[in-house]
This record gives sequence, C-alpha cells and structure tokens, in this order.
Amino acid sequence: MTAYDVIVLAGGAAKRLGGADKPGVRVGGRALLDRVLAACDDAALTVVVGGRRATARPVAWTREVPEGGGPLAALGAGLRLTTAERVLVLSADLPFLGPGTVDALLGAAKQPGREGALCIDPGGRDQPLVAAYRAEPLRRELALLATEYGGLAGLPLRLLTAELDLARVDAGPDAAFDCDTWDDIAAARARIREHGAVLDEWITSVKNELGIELDVDTGVLLDLARDAAHGVARPAAPLTTFLVGYAAARASAGAGPDEAAAAVAEAARRATALALRWEAEAEAGAGSDEAGGAKPDAGREGTGTP
Repeated sequence: MTAYDVIVLAGGAAKRLGGADKPGVRVGGRALLDRVLAACDDAALTVVVGGRRATARPVAWTREVPEGGGPLAALGAGLRLTTAERVLVLSADLPFLGPGTVDALLGAAKQPGREGALCIDPGGRDQPLVAAYRAEPLRRELALLATEYGGLAGLPLRLLTAELDLARVDAGPDAAFDCDTWDDIAAARARIREHGAVLDEWITSVKNELGIELDVDTGVLLDLARDAAHGVARPAAPLTTFLVGYAAARASAGAGPDEAAAAVAEAARRATALALRWEAEAEAGAGSDEAGGAKPDAGREGTGTP
C-alpha cells in the first residue's frame, strides 16, 4: 500500500467529560488514544496534535495555535509536519476504529477525481475526523480558509469538507463511534465485554500491554486449555498454556513473528496430544482394575454370600 501519514487530533477541552483527559481515558484497559494509534500502525508518520503523553508507539507531537483553537487549527498544525500524498485524519476518541476502516478510507480516497473520503455514521452524517484526504487539496483549502477568515481558529470543519470532493464510506455502526460523554465511555466499555468481542479485545490489550507483536490461533490455545482441564485437572489449563508459551519462546528465539506463531502452534499441538493421552488413560483406568482384574461388587464385599 502507498505510504500515508496520520494526524490524530487529541486536544480539546472535553467539557462534556468534565474536563477529563479524554485521550487518556481507558476503554478495555487501553487509553483511547492508543486504541486509535493501533488502527493505523503502518503509517509512515503519525502526528498527534495535543499535549504530550506516553503512547504505545512513537509519534510526532505538535500543538495548534492558539491552543484550544479548534479542529481546523489543529488540522493545519498537524498537516505542516506531513509529507505523504494522503493523510488520514482521526479524532483521538474512537474506541472501535480498526485497520479495515483505515484501509477502506485510504482506498476510497484514491478514486479518480476524489479529493478524499470520510466515514458516515449510522444516521448518514459525515464524520470528517474519520477520514482520509489527499494532501494537496487539503493544504489548498486550509490556506484559502485561513486567508478568507484571517486564520483557522474557531472555524467549523464543515467549511473545509464543503469545498472538497469526498467519497463517503459506510464502515458500519462502530467505526465512527466516538466518546464525548461519560455515557459514551460506559457504552464502549460495556460493548467490548460482549460475548462475541471480549476475547479478541482482551488478547489485543494483553499483547499491547506486554509489547508482543504476535498473531496466534486463539482457538488452538482455548482447545488446549479445555483438553488440559478435562483430561488432567482444572488447574492444568493455565499452567499448560504458560508452558506452551515458554517453550514456543525458546524454540523461536531470534525469529520473526511468523516463526514464533508457528512455534506456538506446534507446542500447543504436542501439549494437546499429551493431555488427550492422559484423558485416555483415565478413562481406561475407570473401566477396570488394571492391577488385579475386575473390581469387586461393593454390595457383596465381606458377606460370604455366593
């Protein structure tokens, strides 16, 4: 894919959050800003417009002038640091933004005659801070607006998007979900705990927390844990998966992510086979007394009855 740059707008007063540090609010154990950064980690350059803070990956920092000057002023400040032909523009409060939406926006922005692409929410409303723009027309329109109004501070985003030929991308109900209020935060936190999403969310959070870049088949590990718990003993499940990870790390030391994932799969296969052998022995032992033949009839034991 052609290189692109990212501008993440992480300023603002967050008045509806009582002035809280919105980019640092955690959803699923990860800061909102880090969740956005994870969706575009293949960008050539990432510029965050806002106050400096610790982030999950390196970024360039800048501030709008004046501070608190609004999204167009922030966008202009970020754009001055970028060089790519396409620029992804995101707000820092998108908990469910994923690489699929990023790819869809960048692809739509390449359509002939288009000057960019933006998401629409389930109500059909444009989301100019979930968008990809061609850099040249974006610079042009920002310069024209600054000349017409004497600067970009305080100007609404609609003045920019009204002048650009933009494709619309319907990325589903979650991609443009943003967190403006504490109710939004609570809804996001509840949504990641829904049955169909909670494991993926948890594994992603753990990998980010531990600095691991490894894609493994979680189904294989879950099956292993089940077989160890059922065939050996319940506490065997977490201990076995730990040992599988340790063995895989030793086997793939110095290797890349693909080799490491293959090592996990192989270690899990061998441990699963072992657990199944234990289960088979237990079942065989339950059906007969291997040391002395058939088990005695408990109802007749010691009676002397023929």
